[in-house]
Amino acid sequence: MTEASGAGHHLNVGGDVSGQIAVGHHNTVSRVEAGGDSTQNAGADLTALRAEFERLRAQLPAEGPLREQAAERVDELEEAVTASEPDLSTMEYVRNWFARRLPELAGAVAGLIVHPAVGALVAAAGGGLASEFVRRFGSTDGA
Repeated sequence: MTEASGAGHHLNVGGDVSGQIAVGHHNTVSRVEAGGDSTQNAGADLTALRAEFERLRAQLPAEGPLREQAAERVDELEEAVTASEPDLSTMEYVRNWFARRLPELAGAVAGLIVHPAVGALVAAAGGGLASEFVRRFGSTDGA
């Protein structure tokens, strides 16, 4: 049972629980399955990722001084994630900016950063980028 309590949530679960659980607002749960045409999967993943960016943009404040700054940070994040070599420093900066300025959207931003498509883009860039990604943001299916 989940009860909204101010800015947070309280979750009590009785008995054994298996599988995934998501608590909060505007959560996104992604599933990646191996196999199939990797080119087709990469295109579908990138399409899903861009849709998540649009969902985030729709959640930005309607007006006010942070609206334009937040929109710029989302644009920076999208550019950093989809670059031929994803920019981890920008991803970290944007995540931290939202945590300080718009904490109610910090979870959505963090969710974008650890999206399976981002992990796949980071892994595809090769080198030590994947291990640095895991160090900064934790493990994902693609990295």
